[in-house]
Amino acid sequence: MKKQLHHKKRYLLPLRAVAVIGFLLSMVGIMAFGLNKKTEPIAGDTKTKPLVIKKDSVASVKAFKQVYTVLMSARCMNCHPSGNIPLQGDESQLHTMSPQRGIDGKGVYAMKCANCHQATNTPGLHTPPGNPNWHLPPADMKMVFQGKTPRQLAKQLINPKQNGNKNMQQLIEHADDGLVLAGWNPGEGRTLPPMSHAAFKKAWITWLTTGAYAPKGK
Repeated sequence: MKKQLHHKKRYLLPLRAVAVIGFLLSMVGIMAFGLNKKTEPIAGDTKTKPLVIKKDSVASVKAFKQVYTVLMSARCMNCHPSGNIPLQGDESQLHTMSPQRGIDGKGVYAMKCANCHQATNTPGLHTPPGNPNWHLPPADMKMVFQGKTPRQLAKQLINPKQNGNKNMQQLIEHADDGLVLAGWNPGEGRTLPPMSHAAFKKAWITWLTTGAYAPKGK
């Protein structure tokens, strides 16, 4: 009898070990399934939601046409000129003081952007708008908006060699960049972009997450 119990104990321990290992493996499988489960991105919450691309050329192009109206407004285009002098005013005229882009986009020599553009807007009508990081795109990544067709601009925005080396997630997050947000707080006497920042962000994310298609044309 003792010999039979001894044999049972010898087999009981391995069986328990197998059961424990099986349980642990099942838990790992469940966790892996949970991590790989795809959910729809939510505007404003893309940092906590997996990025899902569902290609839809019609929805994508429609969304970009909305985005384009904002990017071509003075609040955006003035800091994305075709030349090295920023633009100014609702009419996007050359800056009256003719400041230059400079290598880092922050001006040259003693004429730096921050000399006039402080961390916040200067009080008063048509006074310099402000931001702690006021600048043009740098000389090696000019990110020109001025004169671009919808197709040209869409293609430029998703090309890492032309958009500041940004991937899709970084492009989505860029909608909340400080200088982007400054476009909706330009100071007294300036026209706001043609839609709210919330509407722009929704269109921006929709464009990117439906395939980032470029409109037809040149």
